[in-house]
Amino acid sequence: MAARDDGPPQGTGAAGADGAPAGAARGQRWLARLAFVGAAAVLTVVLLSGALRSIAVLLLGLAGLAVTCAAAWWFLAHRGVLRWLAFAVLVAAPVFVIVMYAAAGLLGEIVLAVVLAAAAVAAGRAALTGDRMSAGPREYAAAAQRQPFVIMNPRSGGGKVGKFGLGDKAAALGAEVAVLEGPGVVDVAALARQAVGRGADLLGVAGGDGTQALVAGIAAGRDVPMMVISAGTRNHFALDLGLDRGDPSRCLDALTDGVELRIDLGLIGDRTFVNNASFGAYAQVVQSPAYRDDKSGTALQLLPDLLSGHQGAHLVVRVDGRVVLDGPQAVLVSNNPYETGDIAGLGRRARLDQGVLGVVGVKVDNAVQAVGLLRRPQRSRSLTVLTAREVVIDADQPQIPVGIDGESVLMPTPVRCTIRPLSLRVQVPRGRPGVPEPRRPMDWAQLRRLALTFARAARGGGAAR
Repeated sequence: MAARDDGPPQGTGAAGADGAPAGAARGQRWLARLAFVGAAAVLTVVLLSGALRSIAVLLLGLAGLAVTCAAAWWFLAHRGVLRWLAFAVLVAAPVFVIVMYAAAGLLGEIVLAVVLAAAAVAAGRAALTGDRMSAGPREYAAAAQRQPFVIMNPRSGGGKVGKFGLGDKAAALGAEVAVLEGPGVVDVAALARQAVGRGADLLGVAGGDGTQALVAGIAAGRDVPMMVISAGTRNHFALDLGLDRGDPSRCLDALTDGVELRIDLGLIGDRTFVNNASFGAYAQVVQSPAYRDDKSGTALQLLPDLLSGHQGAHLVVRVDGRVVLDGPQAVLVSNNPYETGDIAGLGRRARLDQGVLGVVGVKVDNAVQAVGLLRRPQRSRSLTVLTAREVVIDADQPQIPVGIDGESVLMPTPVRCTIRPLSLRVQVPRGRPGVPEPRRPMDWAQLRRLALTFARAARGGGAAR
C-alpha cells in the first residue's frame, strides 16, 4: 500500500529532504518564483489602485471578493432555488465590482491585474508539469486476427454506431458484428462467451464503459485480445488507452495496423470494472436517471451531500485488514489511480498497468473542512488518497448501492475490491492520439517548496538559502 495523502500528490515525483520534488530542474524553480511574483503583483495592483483612488473603492473590492466566495459556497452546498440564487450572485458580484472600478477610472488596472493573474497561473502550471509522467504501457506485436467478433450498442453515445457507420466498416474488415437491438435485455457477457466458444480470437466492443467492462472480463478470462471502440458517451476507458474519442471509426485501425497493450483490471466481488467502483454519495449520484446523459451536471448533485453530510449507510474502509476510513461520505476505488485527485472521479489515469487500485475517500465533519476541501483538495485532511491491492468496504447495512463504471447495482456487504495485474490484452491502433498529459491542479504549497529550493553548491557545500 502506498502512502496516504499526507505525502506529495500522486504523480508529482518523490520529495527531497526539504519537501521539494527530487531533481526539480532550475527552470521549474524559477517558474515557481515567477508565479509568486505575479500573484504579489496582482495584489499590489488591486490594493494600491483602490487605496490611491478611494478607500471606498478598495473596500468595495474586498466586499465583492467576500460575497463571491460566499455565493460559491452556497452554490456548491445547496440544491434547488438557493443554488440558482447563489449562482446569480456569483455572476453579478464580480460584474458589479468591475463596473464600479471602471466608473472610478480603474479599468486599466483591472485589465493589468487579469493579465498578471493569468501569467502567474501559467507559470505555476508550467513549474508543476516539469516532472513528466512515466511512459505508457509497453507495446507488443499484435497477432493477425482470423475471426474477430465485435459487439455494438446502437444506442450508446447518442447513436455513434450508426452515425459513423461502425457496423459496415467492421464487417468490411472481416469482423463478425453483433448489434444489440433486442428485443429485451441482451446478456453481453453470454454473447461474448459464445463467440469465443465458436472460435473468435478477438472481442471488440462499441459501447459505454459498463459494456466494455463486461466484455473485458470475458476476454481476460479466455486470454483473447480486446478491441475498444470509443462509441460511448464519455469514453473514459478509451481516453486512458489513448484512443481517438472524436472519431470512433479510427479505433477499427487496430484490426489492420494494431499493437497490443497489457493492462490491469479491477475486480469487485466477481464483477470486472475498467474504470472505478463508487460508494456512498458517489454511488447515490450514479443511481440518478440523469447521470448517464449529464455526468458533469449530475456531479454537482454530489457536492451538497459531501458538504452537509451524506445520509446513507455508515461505511468503513479497510486496506490489508487495517481501517483507513470510518464513516466517509464517499469512496471511489479505481483501476489504477487518477492523477489529479479529482473528488468527482472524472480525472485521467496516465497508466493502467501499475498493478494497484486507486482509492479516494471524502470525509467532511464541518463547514471549515468543507471549505478546505473545495479550496485545496490535495491538501485537505478531508480527502484521503492512497493506493492498494485490496480494499474492503463494509457497512451497517446488509447491502449498499455501488456505481460500477457508471452502472448502479446493489451489492451485499462487505464488498471486496482487488486488482488483476496485466490480465487484459487490448489491441489498439498503432497510430492514435495517446493519453493527454494530466492537467496539474494549482498547488501553491508545492510551488512554495519549489520556489524556496536552491541548488547545492558545486563542491559539497550545504544548500544555499
